[in-house]
Amino acid sequence: MTERRANNGPMSWRRWLPGSLGARLLLFIGAAIVFTTVLQGIFAYRNALVQTDSLFDYQMQQTAFALRAGLPVDAQGRTQGTPLEDENKDFIVQVWTNEGLRIFESALGAALPQMAVLGFADVPAQGTTYRVFSLQTRSQVIQIAQDMRVRQTLARDAALQSLWPVALLAPLLALVVWWVIRKSLAPVQRVRAELAGRQPQALAPVAVQGLPDEIQPLVLEFNHLLQRVSQAFEVQQHFVADAAHELRSPLAALQLQLQALRRATSEAEREAAQAQLAAGIERAKRLVEQLLALARQEAAPAATEAMVDLRQLAEQALADCAAAAQAAGLDMGLSEDPQLQAAFSIPGDAQALAMLMRNLLDNALKYVPAGGRVDVGWRQDGRGRALVVEDSGPGIAPEERERVLQRFVRGEDAGGKAGGSGLGLSIVQTIAERAGAQLVLDQSPALGGLRVQIIWPALAA
Repeated sequence: MTERRANNGPMSWRRWLPGSLGARLLLFIGAAIVFTTVLQGIFAYRNALVQTDSLFDYQMQQTAFALRAGLPVDAQGRTQGTPLEDENKDFIVQVWTNEGLRIFESALGAALPQMAVLGFADVPAQGTTYRVFSLQTRSQVIQIAQDMRVRQTLARDAALQSLWPVALLAPLLALVVWWVIRKSLAPVQRVRAELAGRQPQALAPVAVQGLPDEIQPLVLEFNHLLQRVSQAFEVQQHFVADAAHELRSPLAALQLQLQALRRATSEAEREAAQAQLAAGIERAKRLVEQLLALARQEAAPAATEAMVDLRQLAEQALADCAAAAQAAGLDMGLSEDPQLQAAFSIPGDAQALAMLMRNLLDNALKYVPAGGRVDVGWRQDGRGRALVVEDSGPGIAPEERERVLQRFVRGEDAGGKAGGSGLGLSIVQTIAERAGAQLVLDQSPALGGLRVQIIWPALAA
């Protein structure tokens, strides 16, 4: 029973509405026309009844006034009445003497009661109600009565007469409304037909000329969405093309290393080929991981932000890279500069920021020579709050700093030293932009190498 009541609730009537906007407009406007016609009929009937009452009351008054001069009396002491066959009980005239003797009646046997109340009154008689006007003169009382059904019939006829034009014009009005709705929705139908005939790759904006003002904002927002989708498709196509190009080299290298392993004739040659093949597989694995990470960051919706402790993320990332740093002969740890020790938390996605931190440390491991140093810290000044990672490596030339942020681009100074994919800084920039931060590359004043700053200007003090 509960489910049935829920299905028949206040919103169930929407299921009976037509799906077409034009049909809905025609239905509601048609219902409004019918409702207005009914109201007009009711008001017309009431107005006609009031006017009829006023007109007949005036006529009854004038008839009574005309009879004030008196009536001739016949030999039996009563005036001549209307012949029986010509009686009309819808309109009755009676005259009484002041002593209560009826001396005239227009309808024999009408037997309306003598009214003691002068003026207008409604009197039930003969199975109906009469409107009675009584006038007293010096010698007689004159009564004029009319059946109320006559008035109601005349009022109804007058109301129907006033409604006939509306009833005849209603179909024409509905036809005009249908034509206007159809012409008004023609641009919407044009847009629908245009979109229905498009190919999936057609992302050109929809023309808004001629569209109603209520529809234009919707189409404009749809065009903005098409523009964003087109840009996303373009970026994705470039990404796929670049990824295919970058994967071709490591796969070709793996194939050559596998052939070298098969041609090895001695154990030493076989071990060397196996080592080269393992290194090639590791590089290809790293490249695929970075490609997937970049694709996820670009396609993933904005995550729910929470306060993230950067010191905790930095300590975890440094612990993960400790073995690799020791193997590479690098001194990697938290900065000892007091200005870089003002620990703080920022709102963001902890998983994405952890990936950002790992990519920065991975770049340092690839490009900083043995015996070098890598410091991780954070600061707060007038520019905002920033995560700072700096090293003592070769750095990046100023003219190359903007270019290395592009995908699959490596700096000239480091390109020959490490087999990087050129995706690390692209991933860092993507995560920083999604976190509302800015990636800045410059030279480390303390260590002389590259300094990477992730600045959150919105959180400036």
